[in-house]
Amino acid sequence: MDTIASLFSFITWPVSWVIVQFHKVYGAIFGPDTGWAWGLSIVSLVILIRICLIPLFVKQIKATRAMQTLQPEMKKIQERYKNDKQRQSEEMMKLYKEAGTNPLSSCLPILAQSPFFFALYHVLNGIASGNKIGYINDSLLASARQAHIFGAPLAAKFLDSADTVQKLGASLTDVRIVTAVMIILMSGSQFYTQRQLMTKNVDTTVKTPFMQQQKMLMYVFPIMFAFFGIRFPVGVLVYWLTTNVWTMGQQMFVIRNNPTPGSKAQASYLERLLKHVTHHGKTRTRGEKAIVKAIVAKGRERNEFERKFINGLSKAGLVAQADGTVVKGESAAVVESEDGTTTVAGTAQRRQQPKRQSKSQRQSGGPKAAGADDEESEPTTSLTKSTEPQDAPSAAAGKLASKPGNGARSKAQSGQRKGPQRPKSPSKK
Repeated sequence: MDTIASLFSFITWPVSWVIVQFHKVYGAIFGPDTGWAWGLSIVSLVILIRICLIPLFVKQIKATRAMQTLQPEMKKIQERYKNDKQRQSEEMMKLYKEAGTNPLSSCLPILAQSPFFFALYHVLNGIASGNKIGYINDSLLASARQAHIFGAPLAAKFLDSADTVQKLGASLTDVRIVTAVMIILMSGSQFYTQRQLMTKNVDTTVKTPFMQQQKMLMYVFPIMFAFFGIRFPVGVLVYWLTTNVWTMGQQMFVIRNNPTPGSKAQASYLERLLKHVTHHGKTRTRGEKAIVKAIVAKGRERNEFERKFINGLSKAGLVAQADGTVVKGESAAVVESEDGTTTVAGTAQRRQQPKRQSKSQRQSGGPKAAGADDEESEPTTSLTKSTEPQDAPSAAAGKLASKPGNGARSKAQSGQRKGPQRPKSPSKK
């Protein structure tokens, strides 16, 4: 570790300068020789570095999501060129270039802060050995050696001997208890951060080897931190614990406000967003507009949670626009199904009632003439009394029979019955 730290000795000057400047501020408040002054100086150094690394963190998120979407294509390339490793690597690089991503992009924040980590280790190791490093002069060196955090010196390690710890003005028991607690907190925060990423912010609809790798790292990283933690000085443990807590909080913020599409975090976010939008009738922030705009642009490629969000807006009488805004729509709600087709719901269409037919039209079976009144017209069948001769009913029946669609009903209207008929009895005169 000392050899690796010496490789980054050129960064010890800016790192030690930043620590000294923060120590002047906190030393005026808590005292220059206290553990609070030196401990908060290290914490402030972490915060400053992580703020500067926020653009890299955003790039890491985009790269990780791009890698997740490329996993099915990568798997196809591996199966297609499994016997030709050179062609396989060429196709992989071509796929990365087309997608505009790189596997190393997801490791940028860790790689970027590694020099500062080793530079801080070099500074604290110099304090433990009594050597001046960077801007740490004799007075600051003596002050740092007197600083204790919960009874443990900044430069003490878990594996230090009792004599080494005694020279720093502390007991071996205090040092090991403090370092053990900090190592447990450091490993636990790393495990929770990785577990939160796997359980909440991963697309559950896609099963890829990338997910298995992330699951393996969820258990490997805490073990690595515990293994190296017993070799870190207390000041470095403060640094690494602070950066783990920062990463955990930063990731919680990203998962809550910009989750991965298809993940459980997106389902929770869209449920909250639907309540806010339906309550206020509009998207309020730029982030909400960006999310709605991305969902609208997907069209039929929306996942289950996004379709549910669009349907919820439609049922509330709202329509999402292409620019991310939400406006009031018509009373009929357009509901999108799983296959991307849309149906109208929410308001049933009024059934058009047929016009009332007259009694003669119901008997004749013909449609009512256009423009006719709804009142029943006077029937002109054989049931009405007529002054015409006896053969008039038969003539009228012939006319009705000639019209299409009348059929047997015209026979019944002409006085004839269906089937065999009884002979008429002679009338009595």
